[in-house]
Parts: sequence; structure tokens; C-alpha cells
Amino acid sequence: VRQTDGTVKALTVRQVADLLGHSTTQVTEMYYVKKELEISAAHKLALDYESKCQNLHGHNWRVVIYCRSVVLDKNGMVYDFTHLKEKICGLLDHQYLNDVLKMNPTAENIARWVAEQIGEKCYRVVVQESVGNTAAYEVE
Repeated sequence: VRQTDGTVKALTVRQVADLLGHSTTQVTEMYYVKKELEISAAHKLALDYESKCQNLHGHNWRVVIYCRSVVLDKNGMVYDFTHLKEKICGLLDHQYLNDVLKMNPTAENIARWVAEQIGEKCYRVVVQESVGNTAAYEVE
């Protein structure tokens, strides 16, 4: 559910059941999809300490998007994998992230931004900027 301040909040199974007029004992199904993407992009970080990451540099980012839904859409999907890819890669791949995101493009901020672009079905995003350096954003 998109909030009035623009943030996205996922509904719990219990909240969806209440909205649909079902008891939570009747809601026994949840569909999940996971989409993995690779994005080549450059950025530089604005930090309050000295770091080589303040210099322009790039990564082959690995982004994993997790979506869920109690019901499938009219096509029998939680979210079309191609639409997930287009929505994120179309905006970020081969771009300078500082210009696209309008925020300090840390892995944490990128993960939140991706979740917000996908919408209410997205409950988790994992962003790996390099081996051993991973951040995640999760909506409760």
C-alpha cells in the first residue's frame, strides 16, 4: 500500500484477509517470485569520512527482487519477470546512479529505491555491489 508520504508499506497476510473479509485461518496460500538482475552502473558516495568510494567508480551490481501476493493477477502471475527487469534495468543499467537516484547511492539506498519502484508486492530487495558487500531492504 502506498502511504500518503510516498513510502510503500506491504500488507501482512492477516491485513489482506481482514480487507477481503476472510478469517486468517482461511488464508493458507501465498505466492512468491524472485527475480535476479545484473546492472552495470557507476556512482560515487558522499561520505563524512575519507574513502576511495568518494571517487567515481562502477560495479556490476547484482539485484535480487522478492515479491509476494495472496492472489495472482489475471495472467496468473504475482509479477511478470520481464516487467520487473524492464522497470529496474531500464532505469539503472549503464547509468550514473547519482543522477538517476537523487540520493546518496549506497547499496542500502538502492535496495530501498528498487522496492519503492516495484510497489506493494515487493517485500525484499538484496543489492550486492561486489563479492562480500551486500545490503538488503525489507518491508514488514
